[in-house]
Order: sequence, then C-alpha cells, then structure tokens
Amino acid sequence: MADPVTVENDGDVDAFLDAVTPERRREDARTLRALLERATGQPARMWGTSIVGFGRYHYRYASGREGDAPAAGFSPRKANLSVYFMLGFDAFADDLARLGPHTTSVSCLYLKSLDGVDLALLEDMVGRSYRDVVSHVWPGA
Repeated sequence: MADPVTVENDGDVDAFLDAVTPERRREDARTLRALLERATGQPARMWGTSIVGFGRYHYRYASGREGDAPAAGFSPRKANLSVYFMLGFDAFADDLARLGPHTTSVSCLYLKSLDGVDLALLEDMVGRSYRDVVSHVWPGA
C-alpha cells in the first residue's frame, strides 16, 4: 500500500495563502481560514501542498487501509474554493438550500467565491461537520 500524499506537515499556511491567485480568491481563502478556525477551535495546518486543515481524525477501513486526515479543511483551487465535509452532506440538505451559490460532490462543497454565501450558516455547518467527524466511530477502528 502506498503512503498517503496528503499528510499534515509544517508548511507555512500564511505563505501558502499569500501565494493564492487571483487576489479575490486569496481574500476568500483568508476569510475561510478564519471561519474554519472559529468553527473548529483548531489552528490551521498544511496537509500536503494545497489543503489547509483543522484538527485531525484517524480512519481505518475494513480493507485494512488506515491513516489520518484533517477533520475539516479547504483548498483554494483554481476553479473554486473546495471546503471538505468528511462525512458528506446527508445532514445538511436544508442548510445547503439556504447557503447561497455552490455545488457539491460526495464530500466537497465548491464555492466560486464567497459572494452571496451565508457565512454564518457556513460556519455553523463546518462546526457541526467537524464535531461529527471527531466523534464518529470508524468501521474497523
């Protein structure tokens, strides 16, 4: 089994965010950092080269694969801001309907920008997701 690439490291979060382009995406990334720090109560840490993570959890799958991952996080990607909801969105259907412009995949919330997004609601969603992840019992654990 290969070693995971996305591991917590001592990368400089400020330097990473300072390098985000364009400027609007950089400003949104800084806003997200502060929002996730408040929502989780955890400091921002780099995971891999492009994910800003908050807290951590250990997972172990029935297949035997296991590792650590951020309990909450985001990445300011070229196409959008990706906010990670590790357990998905089943508990957030009503919230998503009120959040503002976004799309989702299995565990990613994609935001083109923070314009029109209800940031107080997003902070609440991230906080609930974080608490669910850190209290979740992982199969095989």
